[in-house]
Amino acid sequence: MSTGSSASARATGCEFLLRAPLGVQTPEDFDADVRLMADAALQFARGEVMPVLDRLDAQEEGLMMSLLKKACDLGFGAVDSPAEFGGLGQPKAVATRVLEMLSPNGSFATTMGVHSGVGQTPIALFGTDEQKRRYIPPLARGDYMGAYALSEPNSGSDALSVSCRATLTPDGANWKLNGTKMWISNAKWAGSFIVFAKVEGERFTAFIVEREHPGVSVSAEEHKMGLKGSSTARLVLDGAEIPRDNTLYEVGEGHRVALNTLNLGRCKLAAMALGQAREAIHQTAKYARERRQFGRSISEFGLIRDKLARMASNVFAAESMLYRTVGCIDDAFAAVDPSKGNVAEQNRRAAEEFAVECSLVKVFATEALGHCVDEAIQVHGGFGFTEEFPVARLYRDARVMRIYEGTNEINRLFAFNRLATKGGLNAALDAEPTTAAGALFRHAAMAATKLDTRTQQVDAGLSDLLALTYAQQSVISRADRMEASRHPRSEFARACADYFSFLAGVAAYSRAAEVCARVGGEPPVTPELHGVGSDDRIAAAVLEGSQYPL
Repeated sequence: MSTGSSASARATGCEFLLRAPLGVQTPEDFDADVRLMADAALQFARGEVMPVLDRLDAQEEGLMMSLLKKACDLGFGAVDSPAEFGGLGQPKAVATRVLEMLSPNGSFATTMGVHSGVGQTPIALFGTDEQKRRYIPPLARGDYMGAYALSEPNSGSDALSVSCRATLTPDGANWKLNGTKMWISNAKWAGSFIVFAKVEGERFTAFIVEREHPGVSVSAEEHKMGLKGSSTARLVLDGAEIPRDNTLYEVGEGHRVALNTLNLGRCKLAAMALGQAREAIHQTAKYARERRQFGRSISEFGLIRDKLARMASNVFAAESMLYRTVGCIDDAFAAVDPSKGNVAEQNRRAAEEFAVECSLVKVFATEALGHCVDEAIQVHGGFGFTEEFPVARLYRDARVMRIYEGTNEINRLFAFNRLATKGGLNAALDAEPTTAAGALFRHAAMAATKLDTRTQQVDAGLSDLLALTYAQQSVISRADRMEASRHPRSEFARACADYFSFLAGVAAYSRAAEVCARVGGEPPVTPELHGVGSDDRIAAAVLEGSQYPL
């Protein structure tokens, strides 16, 4: 299978601030085999998952596990895990597309996303060959689920401050783990957990813990607002005894495992968000076509059409950012050379190269989803506020997406701080902006750094400007390529790129003005705004098939 990436040279992290892209990965680059696999994933979700949502939400015994097993039988459980250890060995762009298509329902998306992502990635990237042989094949087959256990009752956003402790037994053969992990997705069904603890209370370390190890137990399910079909519970480690060989990577280097797993996980989380956003657009367009008021379908009213256009253009932007990012990540992993030794260290560098972009994509995609489900409720009116219509479940399930895998606030601060500490900020301030949003970022960032008045509010504002810059650049590049290849949906893509650029210009001006006001800098110049008339063409394309048409 091929992703068909057109990039002529391997990009580096934050390069989007320095120059326009020479070529970016887009969903349209996938070859026929990948498109067939993605279609099969969507058909699985539509045919197997969506008809049983009420039963899933009731956590009917054995149902979720049977669905996951069926998905794994089709190859969806380990798309990008190494082929020599039972995975399909596909690029991360392919795994991302498959997960997006599996994700119209949040509960199944979360279960599958954790199992195929953070439940396996640490082993695939940092495990020994023996650990890979032992754990990846049964996870790929769906013999049991995988889970990831980092958070604790008193350790959430401050993830490295865990209190879970690991000590060696007197004979040095085993570790004893003590502590409680909280908010663990898949906990009820998982057979293996990636667990983080401090050795002797100091050295942050990753471990592979099996459910059957002595001293391991799972507490009762959390009573959640949404994602009722997924499992979320505490993992209790009461003198849990695990073999010393189950140390993952190196003692004291667990932060590298944790943070780089989350970097990649944020892209898969964005894919899950897009799958649900697609479903929100589908349900909203379908209802708008059917609902009549004042003697007309409400789909004919300008404000309804504008809502659909904004939903679709934001999804187009998030999708463009996401596949551009995973294409770059795939290029970074393609450069890993086993002959040079220390493959785990090479994997670490590849996983962290685009950490800023991963955070920006996670924030943008999950907030695009939040916007989509909110507008879905609004278009449905009072009916949307009842459980009789599917948008209520979508709304409840979507809310947590802005919280886990690092809250959006933490990701905003991380993205800008990493740019600044990596040295990319100074280079960006010297470069010529390639978009209107980029020019506004440069203006606001220069004011903030010149006056040395950075606060969390300022950094978050600059991070939003980073995201808008990356998004605007990504949509323009994608639309250009679709037009050049005469893609049948190129007119829709251009309309989305134009309308999003209009929306991004408005949002970027507002954010830049706020940053400048906070730091006492000169206000920005109002950008030229174009594309405002593209919304009706987008709405027409969405309503034509009652779906996001790409």
